[in-house]
Amino acid sequence: VGLDVFKKFLTGPDFFRLLRNTLAISITSLIFFFPAPIILALLLNEIRSMGFKRVTQTMVYIPHFISFVIVASLTQQLFSTTDGIVYHILETILGRGNAPDFMSDPDLFVPLIVGQNMWKETGYGTIIFLAALSGVDVQLYEAADIDGANRWKKMWHITLPAIRSTIVIMLILKVGQILNTGYEQIFLMQNSMNRAVSDVFDTYIYTKGVVQGNYSLATAAGMFKSIVSLIMVLGANKLAKKFGESGFY
Repeated sequence: VGLDVFKKFLTGPDFFRLLRNTLAISITSLIFFFPAPIILALLLNEIRSMGFKRVTQTMVYIPHFISFVIVASLTQQLFSTTDGIVYHILETILGRGNAPDFMSDPDLFVPLIVGQNMWKETGYGTIIFLAALSGVDVQLYEAADIDGANRWKKMWHITLPAIRSTIVIMLILKVGQILNTGYEQIFLMQNSMNRAVSDVFDTYIYTKGVVQGNYSLATAAGMFKSIVSLIMVLGANKLAKKFGESGFY
């Protein structure tokens, strides 16, 4: 009976649509969102004034503690066609009726979701990389100064290699979450106009399990996510070890 449920889920009309939508969000997030905390951490590390550095870190950490409900409301206030500030500015520049409908256009849904994540989590994500940067031997920078290296060369040849193992571990974790796009954010930004691209595994599990009471199909979808995540983590870990990194084990 259990295998029949898995067969029904994997061969059903929704599976490939859910997989396509989930991968579109996850891969875009991996390309644009994953490097963002690393870049920001490198920039923060270059700040010499400790007072300014602390204030900046505090400011970029704050969005992490804001609920996705508030983030969705702010997005609505900025980009909606009725009272969105950004929408009306674009309408003034591009002409009435020519501004993009951020909230309803299916082509803009993935950039909107990834943009929200970048705004909310980039600052908080720098904590791990800043901790790794604090362990870099200062004598390496002093030796580089003697050799006449500029900031860019020191960053490229000292800083990045020093935190490479941390970057690899975080990348393995990110790859393991490739089918986990988060339910709350997607659900809040979903509407009838963008549903074709906003239905992902997390919203499918909620709809089938909680709304429709089809617990067997929802469980099959959840187990599929877990199995794929495990395979991706093991594969990424093995690939990292092939390139000379320590990985998880």
